[in-house]
Amino acid sequence: MSDNSSRQVVIELGELNLAYRAVTSNIIHCSCSKDGKKPLTSPLGIDPKEQGNLECRNTQAAHYFGNERLNAEVDIRSGAVRWTHGESGRLLFEEGGRELEEIPVYHYSANTENLDVQRVKTVDGERNFIKNLDRQKVRTAYRGKLYFNWQESERIHGLGQGEEGIYNYRGTTQYLYQHNMRTPMPVIISDRGYGILFDCGSLMTFNDDSRGSYVNFDTVDQLSYYIIQGDNLDEIISGVRRLTGHAPMLPKWSFGYIQSKEAYHTQEELLSVVNEYRKREIPIDGIVQDWNTWEQGKWGNKILDKSRYPDFTAAVRELHRKHTHIMVSVWPNMSSEGENYEEFLSKNLLLNDCSTYDAFNPEAREVYWKQLEQELFSAGVDAWWCDSTEPFSGPDWKGSYKREPWERYLLVGEEHKKYLDPGTANLYGAVHARGIYENQRKRCGNKRVLNLTRSGYAGSQAYGTVLWSGDICATWETLQRQIREGLNFCMSGHPYWTLDAGGFFVVKDNWKKRGCGCQNDPEPKWFWQGGFELGTEDAAYRELYVRWLQFCAFLPMFRSHGTDTPREIWNFGEPGTMFYDAIEQCIRMRYRLLPYTYSLAGKVMLHDYTMFRSLLFDFPYDETACELGSQFMYGDSLLVCPVTEPMYYEPENCSLETKKQWNCYLPSGFCWYDFHTGEKYKGGQWITVNAAIDRIPVFVREGAIIPMEQGLQYTQEAVNTPFEFHIYEGKDGFFELYEDAGDGYEYESGKYNMIPVSWNNTEKELSIGESSHVFSQSITRRTCVIYTASGRTKTFSYNGKALKIKLEGAEQE
Repeated sequence: MSDNSSRQVVIELGELNLAYRAVTSNIIHCSCSKDGKKPLTSPLGIDPKEQGNLECRNTQAAHYFGNERLNAEVDIRSGAVRWTHGESGRLLFEEGGRELEEIPVYHYSANTENLDVQRVKTVDGERNFIKNLDRQKVRTAYRGKLYFNWQESERIHGLGQGEEGIYNYRGTTQYLYQHNMRTPMPVIISDRGYGILFDCGSLMTFNDDSRGSYVNFDTVDQLSYYIIQGDNLDEIISGVRRLTGHAPMLPKWSFGYIQSKEAYHTQEELLSVVNEYRKREIPIDGIVQDWNTWEQGKWGNKILDKSRYPDFTAAVRELHRKHTHIMVSVWPNMSSEGENYEEFLSKNLLLNDCSTYDAFNPEAREVYWKQLEQELFSAGVDAWWCDSTEPFSGPDWKGSYKREPWERYLLVGEEHKKYLDPGTANLYGAVHARGIYENQRKRCGNKRVLNLTRSGYAGSQAYGTVLWSGDICATWETLQRQIREGLNFCMSGHPYWTLDAGGFFVVKDNWKKRGCGCQNDPEPKWFWQGGFELGTEDAAYRELYVRWLQFCAFLPMFRSHGTDTPREIWNFGEPGTMFYDAIEQCIRMRYRLLPYTYSLAGKVMLHDYTMFRSLLFDFPYDETACELGSQFMYGDSLLVCPVTEPMYYEPENCSLETKKQWNCYLPSGFCWYDFHTGEKYKGGQWITVNAAIDRIPVFVREGAIIPMEQGLQYTQEAVNTPFEFHIYEGKDGFFELYEDAGDGYEYESGKYNMIPVSWNNTEKELSIGESSHVFSQSITRRTCVIYTASGRTKTFSYNGKALKIKLEGAEQE
C-alpha cells in the first residue's frame, strides 16, 4: 500500500495503479491507470467532492478498505476485487481483473481545397459522406477491459435503450453506440444492491458469455468508474444523478397530450388540427412541427419557408390563445445552401463532415442557439425536438437487409470516430442538449427548457431532455420490446423516456404509402418493416394504435407520432365507434391522473425519483415480479399491465375470435384494486381480467392515495370541479402532492408546495399538511372530495392549513 490516507487508497499492481476514493458513504470512485501522476479529466464532467474516509488495512494476501456501506478486498497477486456490503458483509460482486492496451488515436481532417463530398438524401435526413479525409495520429490512449464475476442468478439491467428488447442482460452481448433506435448509457444496475457508472465517453461493449464477463472500452485514458451501493434501486439511481446531474422540472404542459406526425406542412395545418381538437373537446396541450420547415434545398436551416409559414409569430400566438404549446424539429446538420450553414462555415465551427456543427465547442453552441432564437424562440416556440442527434449513423440507415450487430457497431462507430474524438464518440447528443439548455436559461427564465431528443448519455437528464426511442416499426412485437427497453433506459439514471405511440413506420411492402418523401422509392428497407399496409384504413392497425397509446398514457411523455398514415383521433373513427371512443377515453384518463403524474415529476426533481418503474424498484423480494419486463409501476401506486397482443383484428381487416382478457401478475405483499372496477385482489398471484379495447389493465396498491382532477381540457386549466383524493383502503398510506407555477424556474428558489397527505387506515382518517404558496391550480381555497374504495365519500375545504378529515360516519354511496 503506497498511500493509506483516509481520503484515498492507492495500490500499485505491476504497471497498473489502482486508486480508490470515497465520494459518499455509499459511492466509491475506482480508477486504473498506467501513469498515476498524469492529470486526467472526466469524460462525463464528473467532479465529486470526497466525503468521509476509507478505513484500510493490509495482509500478505490482500488489501482491505471500505466504509460503512462498501467494503473491498483486493487480491495482491491478481488484482481481483471482492466488493461486499459494509454492514452485513453480503457479497455484492467481484471484479476479475482489468486490462489497458495502448493504442494510437487518430483525428481526421477535411482537405477543403479538394473535398470529395457525397450528399445523400436518406429516410433519416440529408447526410454528407466525405470520401477523402486525411488521417493523422494525435496521441495515444488505451483500449480498456474490466472483468466481472457475477453471482449465479444475478440480474443485470441498465445500459440505456437498444432495439432487441432484452430485459436482463445476463448471457448477452450489448454494443453501446449511438444510433437511431439506440441510446447507450454507461450504467449497469444489479438486483444485488449496487450499480456501476462508467466514466467513459467512447464506444463500449458489454459481454457475458463463454468468452467471459466484461465491459470493453474503445478509447480511454484510464479505467474510471463509480461503485454505488443502494438498499433499493431508487437509492442507486440517486447516486447516478448525484454524479452526473439532477433532472430539472419540465413544464407542466409536457405531461399532457402531445399530437405529432410526419409531418405538418403549413402554419394553417397546425392551427386547423388544434382547432379540431378544441371543437371536439378532446384535451390537448402540445402540437409538434416536424422537419422540412425550411425552404426547399436548405436542409436543416432554422429560417422558415415564408410561403408556408408567412407569419409564424401570429400562428404561435393563436396556438397559445388556444392553450396549446408548440414544439419544433431542429437538426444539427445543414446543407451548404442554407444561411445557417454559411454562418457556421465562416466561423470555422463545423465538424469535418462539412455539415454538422461542432457541439463540443461552446462558441458553436452559442451560435446554434442564436439561430434558434432568430425566428423560432422569438416567435414563442415552447420546446425543441432535437432530431438526429447521433448524426453519423447514415452508413447503416439504408439497404434491404439488416447487418449483424457487430457489423453495425463497427460501421456506425467508425463513422462517429471520423468526425469526433474517439474518446467522446458517444457524447454528441449530450453536449448538443447542454448548449440548448444553458443558452435558453441565459436568455429566458420564465419558460422551462423542454428538449425531446433522440440521443443522449449519462448526464443528459440535467438539460431538460426527454429521450424518445427512435424510428420504430408498427408491430406487436415491437411494442412488447419497447416496454423492456424503456424500463432499462430508466434504470440507467434518466427519468424521462417516451416513444412514437403507434410506431413510426407502419407499412412494409406498400411503398406507395410511405411517408418521409419515399412514396416513389420501391427499394425495400431493413428498418421500414411495419405490419399494416393499409394504415388507419385497417382495423388491425387501429387496434394496435389504441393499445400503444394506452401504454404511452403511463409514460412520462404522452405523445403520438409516426409516418405513412395520419395520427389524429378523427382518423380512427368518429364518436360512438370503438377505436375513437377508446382513444378519447385514454386521453381523458391521462388528464384525470394529472395531479398524480405532476407530483411524480416533483419527486423526480426533489428526490431523484423514477416514475416509469421496473417492478424491481418496488418488489425486489418477489421473484416473479423481478422477472417481468411486460408490466411496470407508474409511480409507487399504479401497476400497469399493457395489452401487447391483438384481440379483435388481424391485418387487412380480418376479424379475430378471441377472449378479450389479459393475464396480469399482482406482486406479493399487498392487495390490489382494479382501477376501473374497484374489485380487490390478493397479491402474489396471476389473475385474468377484462381487457376490452377501451381498457388497459391497471391496478392500485392498497394504501394508495391517488389525487385526480375532472374535466381538464389542458394541463393548466383551473376548473370549478372539486379536487379528488381517492383512497384505496387496507393499509396506511402516504402521498406528497406537488404544486408549482407549471412553468418558469421559481421552484428553484423554493416557490413550490410539497403537501404531505396521509391515510390512517385504522382511524379512517385523512391528514393533509400545510402549503406555503397559492398557484392557479392549487388545492388551497378549493372544495375537495374524498372517495374511498369501500364507497365512502366526504367533501371538505382546504385553506392551506394542516387538517384532519375523519371518515367514520361519512356518507356511503
